[in-house]
Amino acid sequence: MPDKYQFVIQEEKGRIDKVLATKIPSLSRSRIQDLVQDKNILVNSKAVKTSYKVQKNDLISVSVPKLKPLAVVPEDIPLDIIYEDQDVIVVNKPQGMVVHPAAGHPDHTLVNALLFHTKNLAESPEGFRPGIVHRIDKDTSGLLMVAKNAFARENLEKQLAQKTNKRLYLAIVHGNFSEKSGTIEAPIGRDHYDRKKMAVVEKGKNAVTHFTVLEQFQKYSLIRCQLETGRTHQIRVHLAYIGHPVAGDPLYGPHHTLKGNGQFLHAQVLGFEQPHSGKWLEFEIQPPQIFLQQLADLREKSD
Repeated sequence: MPDKYQFVIQEEKGRIDKVLATKIPSLSRSRIQDLVQDKNILVNSKAVKTSYKVQKNDLISVSVPKLKPLAVVPEDIPLDIIYEDQDVIVVNKPQGMVVHPAAGHPDHTLVNALLFHTKNLAESPEGFRPGIVHRIDKDTSGLLMVAKNAFARENLEKQLAQKTNKRLYLAIVHGNFSEKSGTIEAPIGRDHYDRKKMAVVEKGKNAVTHFTVLEQFQKYSLIRCQLETGRTHQIRVHLAYIGHPVAGDPLYGPHHTLKGNGQFLHAQVLGFEQPHSGKWLEFEIQPPQIFLQQLADLREKSD
């Protein structure tokens, strides 16, 4: 049976997703938007758009269907484990691998591979992402930290929230820069016109990306990005926003771009405190061969 809620709006005004997110904390705004689109949220017994702004005395009825739990099974998939102790695994995720099961990707994920490697992964509230404290996109390669127990998960999540960890990315991007470094501070939220995309939006979540230009070629540049926050698609959205989309990005970049297996974005450096000892751990991994080959081709053309 679905969970049901009903509210009569008294004083609150604003978009329906924002108002309901404060009344039903267990639902994210994106989940509420999906419910509105599926007509599981009615205002005065009528379906509305996700942009609807609630009015005083509106009667809002909410029906939340139960999500079918994903059965996550161990799979014998090779893993490139860089480091492991009693609390943490650091893995080099290959380009093309999804981090955890979700709609459209029920198996062959990093989590499936991790479950085959070890039974000691921290439980997650959702159940389908044990051990995962942060993620990178399917076609982004590089380093991820994985929690093996509840203490480690809470500690690593706290480090992420307090911005005491270190995450550096390499990216090949379109265009050349006039400056050697910079900071992009622009809020990120769901794209109003395309639900599959994120965008810089006025009322999005705070997002900060620092970048340093390492090399410049004909029409492209190699940069290093440092994340201060960790929003969905943050680097890809921010770089597209300033006119330097990541090369090969099928979602935020131009059609005419470098050929590859998706965006040329690589999580190169990962640093954090070991949850129990507090010792600083830092790891660095080279980009995949397709990334290195593209760099070599760009350098050759620039000579």
